[in-house]
Amino acid sequence: MTTGVRRRMGVEERKQQLIGVALELFSHRSPDEVSIDEIAAAAGISRPLVYHYFPGKQSLYEAALRRAADELAARFLEPPRGPLSGRLLRVMGRFFDFVEGHGPGFAALMRGGPAVGSSTTNAMIDEVRQAAYEQILAHLEVTNPSARLELVVRSWVSLAESTALLWLDGRRIPRAELELQLVHDFAALAAVSAAYDEGMADVVVRILGDEPADGPFGDLVGRLLTLAPQAPTQPMP
Repeated sequence: MTTGVRRRMGVEERKQQLIGVALELFSHRSPDEVSIDEIAAAAGISRPLVYHYFPGKQSLYEAALRRAADELAARFLEPPRGPLSGRLLRVMGRFFDFVEGHGPGFAALMRGGPAVGSSTTNAMIDEVRQAAYEQILAHLEVTNPSARLELVVRSWVSLAESTALLWLDGRRIPRAELELQLVHDFAALAAVSAAYDEGMADVVVRILGDEPADGPFGDLVGRLLTLAPQAPTQPMP
């Protein structure tokens, strides 16, 4: 008969464990509502030991946000293959996987949570937005975006963020519909901008040239056509 002996963790391993435990708790409740005592209990260690690795809840919270921010930014990574609409739809699927799995934690990340006004937290949020922006430009194969294209992409990233936050409050719209709608929103933003700018028109024409008729962008065109008034039939002479 052997007796189980708990393995002692190294400093970095213990820190990573505490961050993981904190993130798991933040996935179900707002960080404001999670105490150091709860984190310690979930990790199987004492409260003083938590403070041995992190000087306070704020530092642990920021470390947890750092991991969450890195994971969220990675959700926008997508191989540059196939039509853009399909890529964006897959990105939105992974984005909402994160949102759904980290509900209160996602809201805290985007709204600042208990670290409102913290320069560290604000910088992490800006990093996520910048990573998403750069990934979309990479999909568009643009390295030096025009002012209008930058406006379109940044507006869409902001729209995805605010849409996800609103969706978490009741989830009244089916998630799959919302993911597709956000892909349609990108096309709509780009199309409206193209109506005002020749450079944006070139970008939109290039994008649509690779799109299949039965893809997400084609679906949007079909939906819009059903809203157009029918031309009156001419009476026979």
